[in-house]
Amino acid sequence: MEWLYAALAGYLLGSLPFAYWFGVLQNKNLLLEGSGNVGATNAWRVLGAVPGLMVLVLDVSKGIMAVALGEFLARDPGGGLLAGALAVLGHCYSVWLLGRGGKGIAPSVGVLFAVQPALLAAALGLFGLALLLTQSRYRGVVLAALAFPLAALLIGGSLPYLWFGFGLAAPVVLRYLGDWNRQPTARPPQSGPRS
Repeated sequence: MEWLYAALAGYLLGSLPFAYWFGVLQNKNLLLEGSGNVGATNAWRVLGAVPGLMVLVLDVSKGIMAVALGEFLARDPGGGLLAGALAVLGHCYSVWLLGRGGKGIAPSVGVLFAVQPALLAAALGLFGLALLLTQSRYRGVVLAALAFPLAALLIGGSLPYLWFGFGLAAPVVLRYLGDWNRQPTARPPQSGPRS
């Protein structure tokens, strides 16, 4: 039961849609404005720099907190891996937004930092290499995420890290695949609410 509690806690913590709530405070619906993405980048574009930075800090923090809470509830470091991966899933597919959400980068940063900073360094390195090769941050994220499970296994040294890598990468890949063909300089619509 402890592992189930860790999983549920991780998902529910990750699913907290801070960007959406900040939008509500300004009478804006981030699901309908900007890119329609409920994350720090769209919050910055639609709501401004200060709310965007606050959302970024909160989204990174919920990744860190999910790992700590998962370890505490499961009484095992593996509980942190499970809760961390599910926090990213919850961020991308929030129950409070009927399956909508962000793209998972900010909570992933928090999760990787909390689990092992070397994992965060590896993820950033993979992204930098993929970005250099593709000249597209969208494709760079997808390729880095696809390569990350192997890096997690090599750094963590055990199979749970491989499954953690897959669990962390899967929702990020799914959320970014739709942007695969977007041009490097293209930006999502900046107009008002969509019809």
